[in-house]
Amino acid sequence: MSDAHLTERPVDDGPEPVDLTDEPIQLSRRDPAQEPDERRPASRRRRIALTAALVVGLAGLGALGVGGWRVLEQKDTKLTTPQEVAGLTRDDSERARSTADYLRDGFAADIDLDRSFGTVYSDPRDAKRAVLVFGGTTLLWQPERDLDSLFGLMADETGKVTALREVRAGRLGGVMKCGTTSGDGGDFAVCGWADHGSVVMAMFPGRTVDESAALLRQMRDGMQSR
Repeated sequence: MSDAHLTERPVDDGPEPVDLTDEPIQLSRRDPAQEPDERRPASRRRRIALTAALVVGLAGLGALGVGGWRVLEQKDTKLTTPQEVAGLTRDDSERARSTADYLRDGFAADIDLDRSFGTVYSDPRDAKRAVLVFGGTTLLWQPERDLDSLFGLMADETGKVTALREVRAGRLGGVMKCGTTSGDGGDFAVCGWADHGSVVMAMFPGRTVDESAALLRQMRDGMQSR
């Protein structure tokens, strides 16, 4: 047995040494450059989903901004009952005041108002066409819903309001609706408006719905301010 050091012995009949180069080792014969990128569809789907989410988010923010601005614009509403409005004259007689107070108290019991009022306006051209108007101011988050609820409550005082429909609210915005109900003097129109700062209803004996809607818009212009 030779006493030569193991590292000094020649290598006989062994495998050739592996030559390590800088080239990457391929475990497949396929050319990666010619393979389809399977990640692209998923990446595209993610981009589409993110884009859609962004659009929806921006639309939501836009709606929130418009709604928030409308609340801020309408919430500080003031209502007055001038001596004359829209060609009508305020009736300050005891009988008129009693009727107006009755309607105001019933109205205020159904909705939490900061301030409420009830007034009768007489028509100088026809005493039978007096207008009973009542309502108040408060912050309303859903004006149309609250207005619909009040039309429903009108059934307790007069009768069911039929053919209720939305009409043009005018320059002050919000929502205005009119319908028809019946009383001791027969059928008459009932109209009301609501915005984020006020809600008002009025009864119009002797007038059609279209006439009443037009008259209420005129009355509102003279009674409401912001």
